[in-house]
Amino acid sequence: MEARPTTATGPAPTPAAPELRPRRAGYRRLPVQQRREQLIAVALELFASRPPEEVSLDDVAEAAGASRPLVYRYFAGGKQQLYEAALRTAADELTSRFAVPLAGTPSEQLAAVLDGYFAFVAEHDAGYSALLRGGSVVETARTSAIVDDVRREALRRTLRHLGVRDAGPRLTLLVRSWIAVVEGASLSWLDEGRTLPVDELRDWLVDQFTAMAAATALHDPQTAGVLATLLALEGPQAPRAERLRAVLTVRAEVR
Repeated sequence: MEARPTTATGPAPTPAAPELRPRRAGYRRLPVQQRREQLIAVALELFASRPPEEVSLDDVAEAAGASRPLVYRYFAGGKQQLYEAALRTAADELTSRFAVPLAGTPSEQLAAVLDGYFAFVAEHDAGYSALLRGGSVVETARTSAIVDDVRREALRRTLRHLGVRDAGPRLTLLVRSWIAVVEGASLSWLDEGRTLPVDELRDWLVDQFTAMAAATALHDPQTAGVLATLLALEGPQAPRAERLRAVLTVRAEVR
């Protein structure tokens, strides 16, 4: 057996093992596309919990278990590019919730779409508020264009739900105005701490559309025709059917 070296005071101490550099917690190598998607998902979570200007690249890197240089490797444009990528992903998710169910009356189908919309608003409340209000330091023409794309898609799908291929100016104005009402109601709902039950807010917005369509029908034959079709699909016992019938009667009397 080999003897251990000694000193004047006793055996020499055993040399310490070389210190290993700690690795970043949670770090693991991922394929390029998977890592990019992970960084966007993490950014979305952060932008959903705080206004975009309060989220830094360091915050994203830490939450993703990555380094700041790694984030720059995927988003050379820095925070602005990452924000736009996250915003586009959120916009795609939101528009996917515009899908209209096949079952139900027109008002029930519209209510189902609003349920999906408000589920998104609830999940991304801070980011949704900062986005729609504007004024964020990361807002640009490109981010505004992404939001406008969502509104155009909402317009297109609403008109398709109404069975309209070529909408006239009054019907288009009606739908655009109602979309603005939905956005404003969403922001107010968040500002008021979601005190109003979301199902009540949803039903109110469906009634808002009915009322706005009814007012437009008094001045626009195309909208009146759409309402007549909706009335037939709604069924005689549906809660909103009587209101629609009353409006169409008034329009007939005015003419």
